[in-house]
Amino acid sequence: MPHPYTPEKITKLAPNEVFVFGSNRLGWHGGGAALTAMLKFGAVLFCGRGLHGQSYAIPTMHGGPEKIAPYVDEFITYATLHPELHFYVTKIGCGIAGHTAKDIAPLFLAARELPNVSLPKEFADVLRQGANEFP
Repeated sequence: MPHPYTPEKITKLAPNEVFVFGSNRLGWHGGGAALTAMLKFGAVLFCGRGLHGQSYAIPTMHGGPEKIAPYVDEFITYATLHPELHFYVTKIGCGIAGHTAKDIAPLFLAARELPNVSLPKEFADVLRQGANEFP
């Protein structure tokens, strides 16, 4: 049974589970969750977007939330089309990229309704607190 929230530290995945991490568009997975994705879950060097192995890259290093949003929307569409997979979204954009959960969580508003997506507790808390602020 998948966790209701993305665990703080993921070291292994079941065959149908996917580690969702923040990347740069060039796919240099040199640190943070991106390095974990490459070393443990099949992320591919020079591929900074989409599914590879048991990892899904969302570019976060090229600007603010408005620049990240299209990639998050692309991920939500992918997750919707693949209910056989369970996606653990890490705190994308909140490490090396320098954003906060308040900046990034609203991008995942639609993902909150998907049974096959687990969000970080911090993102879920922001979405709960701001429920009346989002359209």
